[in-house]
Amino acid sequence: MLWGGLYLAFAGWMGTKPPSVAAGSIAASGPDAACAQCHQAISERYEATPMARASGSAEDGFLPADFTHAASGIHYTVTKDGGRVWLSYERPDATANRELAGRVELRYYVGSGLRGRTYLFEREGYWFEAPINWYGKKRVWDMAPNFLSAREMPLTLRVDPGCLHCHASEVAESLPDARNHYTGEPFGAGGIRCASCHGDGAAHVASGGKVKMMDLDALEPVRRDSICLNCHLEGEAAVIRAGKREDEFRPGDDLFDYAVFFVRQRESGSEGRATSQWEALLKSRCKQASGDRMTCTTCHDPHGGPAPEEREAYYRAKCLQCHNANSFVEKHHPENPDCAACHMERMTSSDIAHEQVTDHWIRKEIGGPEPARATSGPLVAVGGVAADDRDLGLAYAQMAARGDEAAGQKAMRLLARAERTSGGAANDAILHEQLGFLEQINGDVGNAAAEYKTALRADPQDVLAAGDLAVLDAKARDYGNAVRLWQEVFAQDPAQREAGIDLALVEDAGGEHAAALATLERLQEFAPDDGQARALAAQIRKRILTAEPEPGPHLGGGPAR
Repeated sequence: MLWGGLYLAFAGWMGTKPPSVAAGSIAASGPDAACAQCHQAISERYEATPMARASGSAEDGFLPADFTHAASGIHYTVTKDGGRVWLSYERPDATANRELAGRVELRYYVGSGLRGRTYLFEREGYWFEAPINWYGKKRVWDMAPNFLSAREMPLTLRVDPGCLHCHASEVAESLPDARNHYTGEPFGAGGIRCASCHGDGAAHVASGGKVKMMDLDALEPVRRDSICLNCHLEGEAAVIRAGKREDEFRPGDDLFDYAVFFVRQRESGSEGRATSQWEALLKSRCKQASGDRMTCTTCHDPHGGPAPEEREAYYRAKCLQCHNANSFVEKHHPENPDCAACHMERMTSSDIAHEQVTDHWIRKEIGGPEPARATSGPLVAVGGVAADDRDLGLAYAQMAARGDEAAGQKAMRLLARAERTSGGAANDAILHEQLGFLEQINGDVGNAAAEYKTALRADPQDVLAAGDLAVLDAKARDYGNAVRLWQEVFAQDPAQREAGIDLALVEDAGGEHAAALATLERLQEFAPDDGQARALAAQIRKRILTAEPEPGPHLGGGPAR
């Protein structure tokens, strides 16, 4: 999801298991064969680009791994056996109750390997990322971003269609119960295909070229730029507009009709975000002086880049398209043709480990310590795009979910106003879900429950609202409704761990020990290294053997987002 989830990890299962997805094949990565018949030279150049190689089958993208993660004590290997790729994991020197061993079949890869690569696996139709990543710049294996210091193995990292659409083609629409649940393969073609940027070419091919393709250069600037920004614009917060879905965007559309992107007003450059070059470029003198004439393709050819030994001259020539006065060319550092070395700093990435990003602010002078990241202050929409109370309120709610209390107060005011004034607010599940979360962490459980119920009327499969409402019901001792909600969340998404833990606690407290153990066992099918589930199951088994009295349920507290 583009917005930060709140009650993000429940687990468990009720009902019949869906069949596992059968192993299938996808079209090879690279450009479309139909396009290559007439555009052979461009096709051959494009095949070598990171975009063309951004995803594919695990066998085609196989990289062997033999890696021990110190913080968790887990040894990982990635091996190939009979044309199939496997991730194996074990904790060889495990202390009591921390034993771990198993393996999963890796089906696809995502990432060209230039920056990194991760692999995807499937359980019962739900797709997850491997817990370890290959980091291309340093050529090392390590944990997935945000889990470098994890003491438990994260085996439930969801494969979201919003991420896949920037790495693959023919991405499947996920089922309404969970964003990583698909009826079949998560995508049908590896890499970014021609249609991802040029639009549907079926009529063009069928007519033998008589029906013209969309002329990208003839598009109005915002629609032209949107083709790149659809994947190369991140922001500090991103909000999908009411009634829209991110997968509805097509080349030629205005991206900002679908989403609004926000940054801190005081932020400096890209703030180290891996896909935030545009935000920095908008601050540059180059972009401000050139206006709409300057876009991503002014300097970057998406069909192929220069060879390493040609990069300095290639990009210098791009700069000299504008900085072309003879005196400038002759006098401006003739001894150093690498313009980027002096004007486009390579900064440590703030969101991808073992990586650096090129700052596109294109400053006159760089050097010295990297600027501190702006972690507070007003949010502003990237590019001056219009944002209403709902959009800005949801952006501040994302900041609140990261611990910014002041942002939470702003979000409550904005979303409450949007709720009163927006004609479509009653059907806006995300607005009510987030407003309920803000009311809950502010201590107003009555209003929070009302907001969650409104969210569920708008979207009965909103697991975040259902999970948080269950916590409130359980604290109010309405265990029947809490259990019903947690069971529904279980059925929708068996990788949601907090719901599984809380459900098992209530089942155990009610004397339903077998049901509690079944819930915890189900949870550990998806998260085998969950220490809390393991410990709780051991306590229940001990209590059964010793006939200890039943405990009261001790739930986690506020919303676990």
